[in-house]
Formats: sequence, structure tokens, C-alpha cells
Amino acid sequence: MSENYERLNEIRNEANDLTIFEQVKDYAFDYMNEVCNRNVKPTEQALENLKIFEEALPSDGVSAKEILKQLHEYGSPATPAQTGGRYFGFVNGGVIPAAVASKWLTDVWDQNTALNVISPITSTLEEVCEKWIVELLGLPTGTAAGFVTGSSTASLCAMAAARNFLLKRKGYDVVKNGLFGAPPIRVVVSKEAHTTIFKALSVLGLGTERVETVPSDGEGRIDASKIPKLDDNTLLILQAGNVNTGSFDNFSEIIKMAKEKKAWVHVDGAFGLWAAASDKFKKLTDSVALADSWATDAHKTLNVPYDSGIVLCRDKTALTNALQVDASYIIATGKRDGMHYTLDMSRRARVIELWAALKSLGKNGVKELVDELFDKACYFAKKLEQNGFKVLNDVVFNQVTVYIGDQKQTNEFLARLQNSGVCWCGGSKRNDVPFVRISVCSYRTTFADIDKSVEAFVKAVQS
Repeated sequence: MSENYERLNEIRNEANDLTIFEQVKDYAFDYMNEVCNRNVKPTEQALENLKIFEEALPSDGVSAKEILKQLHEYGSPATPAQTGGRYFGFVNGGVIPAAVASKWLTDVWDQNTALNVISPITSTLEEVCEKWIVELLGLPTGTAAGFVTGSSTASLCAMAAARNFLLKRKGYDVVKNGLFGAPPIRVVVSKEAHTTIFKALSVLGLGTERVETVPSDGEGRIDASKIPKLDDNTLLILQAGNVNTGSFDNFSEIIKMAKEKKAWVHVDGAFGLWAAASDKFKKLTDSVALADSWATDAHKTLNVPYDSGIVLCRDKTALTNALQVDASYIIATGKRDGMHYTLDMSRRARVIELWAALKSLGKNGVKELVDELFDKACYFAKKLEQNGFKVLNDVVFNQVTVYIGDQKQTNEFLARLQNSGVCWCGGSKRNDVPFVRISVCSYRTTFADIDKSVEAFVKAVQS
């Protein structure tokens, strides 16, 4: 019957043609060998060449070899060199070799990780990583973890658990009754909370106008003295790593105060939560483990390939009740079924890359990674100051903010810096003051990379 399906038969033959995979391996090796030396920003020609992809869907399929050739020839040059050593934008980490290699293997496995019965290996490694991360970050024993796309989704899952828990405490079942007629709950958050927190509040029906926002101090920490009186009907959202300054809220003071009032505390720690793995940052992360839920990304500080977010919740039942699904075709084995810890049923096996990175680094390696990112951020700030630049923030982790001038001057400087191809940084603003934001996130960054980037800063100012 299938003999009449010409293109499908050709694709079946391609599945047995291992030279396709040798071809892509060569392309990948070319990219990895060049990424640290090439322009960090794609050239104008590379971006112009992307027009080759703007075509009508072909009637007849194209061979895998031609597709791969086009991707490498025109796609590879149009990628920012994010996995090199001089990309300092958007808090994007590099990629640990064991993690990216494991991703190649698991892409071939192509596992759906909804249920243990669908992918026993993924289910097993999710349990392993859950235990490792809880231990590594000093979180309460029994804390549950869900493996999602990023901390945006992680916070959404955690805050759904918090919303449902707080409403159930008031005798209201939001799972059964929805939000129609639900008693109100309070949300208290810093005015400098990440934008994804406000997005999650909107999606969850908690609104953004009803939120009680608290002023922050000069470093972006929530002002503990301005936090309104808390109660057992409150969701308090704190931050481990301000997206601009890298600052950490005063967990020791605030969380203890919140727990006395039985408020639910969620910590957005997209890149900063990993600081809890090192004693060097004990003062910053003291008492963070007293919170009820946490969100973080492994594709930032931990240098795991995209995408790799993690939601952590002290109360496993609160998390799984908020995300639980059931159907007649679902086969429960009594073992971990990953879909009960995330929004998605069908998910790729991203936890395997996380497991590979953690196993590759070990406890000491994770500590060294977060310590070194801090050391290099401090070095970057010091070298900039020695060259006449004004650093606006106290460097407490991996973020550096640099004042250039007004918005026009900052934009023009950034254009020159990015177009140099030497390094890539983005811009941001706090209290109407624009600045250049540097995020030191990659293990590939060397002190020589920083020296070269500082030279590019100097030239961009002088141009």
C-alpha cells in the first residue's frame, strides 16, 4: 500500500542514511570550534541572507542533506554567539559539554515525558534531579520539583499552587468552582519584580491592578519596612537576583516575618537561587529555604541548554493538586508521572540535560561555577571603573550596570558596541536612569574575554 507514497518512502530511506547525521555532526563541530572567535552579533550580511528562508512551502519535499546544508550555511552565521565567552545579554548561560551532548542523544530518543510508563528513564531522572537540587540548595526535604520551559512557567505553576492553597484555607475549592465568586486573596510584590511575575498574576486571574506593590531600595531590594501587614490570606513574592542589579531581598528578615503570619512566600530566583549552593553567598540566601515555593532556570547560571526551568514547592500536594489531570487512557504505575508537576502533559526530556550538567559539575563544580561568575563580574566592574566608567550597582552576584549618559547616548553607545562584534550587552532602566546591563553567565567567559570587552567599551565611547 505504501509503495504509492513516494515522498514518505524517500524519508524512510533517509532514516537509515547515517551520513545525514555525520553531516550535521560536522556542522555542529564547525560551529562549536568557531563560536568563541566569531562576531558575537551576526553581521549585516548574515542577517540579510536570512531572506533565503522566506519562501512558499514547496510542493515536493526537499532532502534532509539540502535542508541541513541550508541551515548551517545561512542559519549558523545568523545566530548570536550566545555559547561563547563574550555574550553578556539577557542573562543567557553557556552550555556544559555533557549537557549538550546528552541533548543530542535524547533528541534521538524523542521521549514524551508525561508518564512513567511512557518514559521510565525520564521519570527516574526527574526523581534523581529533584533530590539533588533540594539538597544542593538546602531546601526542605520532601520539596517537589517540576521541570518546565523556564522560570516564567515555573512561577506560574508555583503561584497557581499558592492561589489554590490560600483559597482552600478559606474553605473555597478553586479547582471545582473556578474563580467565579471566590473570596479575594492578597498579593504583595516589589515594584521591581520581574515582568513575568505580573504576567503570571494576570494569567491566574489575580490581576495586576489589585496587587499591593512595595517600593524598593537603591539596589532593587524590596523595602522590608514598607511591606504592608501580612496575614494568612497573602501571597508574598520575593526575589533572589534582581534582573538589573542582581540584588537579593532580605530573606532572613522578611520570610520569618511572613511565616509568623502564615503567608505563602514565593521566591523568583531565575538566576540567583543557585547562589544557595555556595557558602560565599550565605548572607544573601540565608533563610531562603523557609519559603513555600521557588522558581529558577538551569539554562542561566547552571549553563544547561535551553530550555530548562524548575518549579520547586515545599508542599508537594499543593503543587500536584493545582496541576493534576486525569483521563481513562492514562496509565498510573504508582511511580513519578511528570505531567502532574507541570502545565504540560507532552514534554521533551529536558531533565536529562539537567541531570548530565549536575553530574558533570558535582556539588563542588556548581559551587565553583557560581563563585567564578561572581569573581568575573567583579573583575568586569573593576576594569570598567579603571577606564573611567561609572558602575551603578553593588556587584553581589553576576550583574553589572554601567552608566553611559542619557537615553540617546546609551542607545548610540550600545549600537556601536554591539556592531563591533566583540561583545554583546543590552540596555535597561531603573528609576528613569538608563544604563548598560552586563550579565556574566557563561563558564566559557575568560578574564581575557572581559579585557577584550572592556577595550570594546572604551572604543564605543570614543567613536
